[in-house]
Amino acid sequence: HEYKRQLLLCLYAIVMFNRIKDNPNVDIIPRTFIFAGKAAPGYFIAKLIIKLINQIGSVVNHDPDLKDKLKVVFLPDYRVSLAERIFPASELSEQISTAGMEASGTGNMKFAMNGALTIGTLDGANVEIRDEVGDQNIFIFGLTAEQVAERRGQYNPREIYNNNEEIRRAIDLIRTDFFSLNEPGIFQPLVSALLDHGDYYMHLADLPSFIEAQSN
Repeated sequence: HEYKRQLLLCLYAIVMFNRIKDNPNVDIIPRTFIFAGKAAPGYFIAKLIIKLINQIGSVVNHDPDLKDKLKVVFLPDYRVSLAERIFPASELSEQISTAGMEASGTGNMKFAMNGALTIGTLDGANVEIRDEVGDQNIFIFGLTAEQVAERRGQYNPREIYNNNEEIRRAIDLIRTDFFSLNEPGIFQPLVSALLDHGDYYMHLADLPSFIEAQSN
């Protein structure tokens, strides 16, 4: 589940890429997206998302228009020795699980205790962190667990795709192989999961709220 929701962060990175390419002189706070993880050999979707992250990074990190504005990095084979560096170095903790679908963990707590602000859904340990730090010190976005349950069966991700230009452009860059010129079609399963198979984890339902919360 957590890997699947990394698609949401990938889409936001592409939204930022498009904004800067549209206006290279735009005044934004520089961002470095740090992904870290590993996937079992048979976990096809997780491996595909890791590949997408690296492909986005290979484009973003070599574009002169984005120098000192946007970076995307993936740290392979996530482990304790990496966590010891990532937690204290991070300014923003992205806890983006679909509300009601992720068990409480300690990673977000470790980020918070090392000084990172949390942006996340109202899910898992984010609820406890909000209770401790107060609403003004955490950025909550997206559907609640109750809203996720209510929208099951009637949610149509294509409505968001058709009506939100930024999201549509981001998905279309993946769909048209902008990040996979040497392997056309390789990311089509991810696009299909979003648009043709119901977007089970409700990436597109939460993405507009996520983008808005990032602007704060």
